[in-house]
Amino acid sequence: MTAFKSDFLNTLQERGFIHQCSDFESLDALAAKGQATAYVGYDCTAPSLHIGNFLTMMMLYWLQQSGNKPITLMGGGTTMVGDPSGKDETRAIRTIAEIEANKASIRGVFAKVLRYGGGHADAVMLDNAEWLTKLNWIEMLRDIGRHFSVNRMLTMDSVRLRLEREQEMSFIEFNYMVCQAYDFVELSRRVDCRLQMGGSDQWGNIVNGVDLGRRMGTPQLFALTTPLLTTASGDKMGKTAKGAVWLNADQFSPYDFWQYWRNVEDADVVKFLKLFTILPMSEISKLAALKGGEINEAKKVLATETTALLHGRDAANEAAETARRTFEEGALAETLPTVEIPRGEFDTGLGVLSAFVKADLVASNGEARRQIKGGGLRVNDAAVTDEKMLLTSANLTPEGVVKLSLGKKRHVLLKPA
Repeated sequence: MTAFKSDFLNTLQERGFIHQCSDFESLDALAAKGQATAYVGYDCTAPSLHIGNFLTMMMLYWLQQSGNKPITLMGGGTTMVGDPSGKDETRAIRTIAEIEANKASIRGVFAKVLRYGGGHADAVMLDNAEWLTKLNWIEMLRDIGRHFSVNRMLTMDSVRLRLEREQEMSFIEFNYMVCQAYDFVELSRRVDCRLQMGGSDQWGNIVNGVDLGRRMGTPQLFALTTPLLTTASGDKMGKTAKGAVWLNADQFSPYDFWQYWRNVEDADVVKFLKLFTILPMSEISKLAALKGGEINEAKKVLATETTALLHGRDAANEAAETARRTFEEGALAETLPTVEIPRGEFDTGLGVLSAFVKADLVASNGEARRQIKGGGLRVNDAAVTDEKMLLTSANLTPEGVVKLSLGKKRHVLLKPA
């Protein structure tokens, strides 16, 4: 393990964030002096960011804690183009209205992790639409495009893999890496940004920016990437039966977020404590020493600390208490995720298959049928055996709800409205 001069790189190395860096020695010297202004770009392709984005937000967090300045770059401009990285198909072209709505929806999550303001190490938020949408096409070709080698662009993973699979790549996608590289140059000129960070799949795009900066006369720029986020079993992290693990509470509740971390594989607990919490390494080392069933206590700490970081300590404690009451006491915790159903549907009878779909516990009636055959669905803790069962007012508990369960760990309350 390399001993760095800067707290920033020492912390990232110790906690497992580092995959590749374009120049460790020079970046280390810059960060040690508190002069490493760095950015991560976030395209506005959805109303919420996801766990992969949470990882790079944590890199910005530790950058700020070491006295350096983080920039969160909103991709109002690049979202109009669409990043082809890791995709076999062209990303859907979003309207300006959709991009603006998504941008507004995701902005708030950054302030949960970073401190914004006018100080030396305070974070700032910028939007690349400010300069990309003002580029003149001919000037862009002449001043920026001439620095790019098509031969080299064709070797980038985002392009090469698409071509190898004989999947079409549009001209607009081919230009994405040009836009991202120019972002780096523009940020260097505007706010003296010297470092771009991102996931390992962004290495080629980031290095393009470093090279473009050199060709266009900026100070030395740096690239730093984090490893691909996978589970111990090799699966890509952040996928659940309900889909992506979103960071916005209205798309993935704090309780579901807490449960996600509580249910990670044993072999992943320590790695995730290092990456997704701000617990001191000494405390993480104590949790790493737990064996057997005690690992569940480490998982609860992981779940509570990650949830507190993103949704606040009160929401994290409430999720932990809800889980405790539900699983350890067998009680009906009223703070479980709740879905309101028109009262009339209980009067006429709500089909059990439809009920589980409405609760977002299964994706379809067919999946509900398969779960019933395997004994996986329960209503008020009783196994469902009849797929034609109707839920009526008679199924309401004394609390006035119907508890639906998928397996032992996922529960939703249906409430007449």
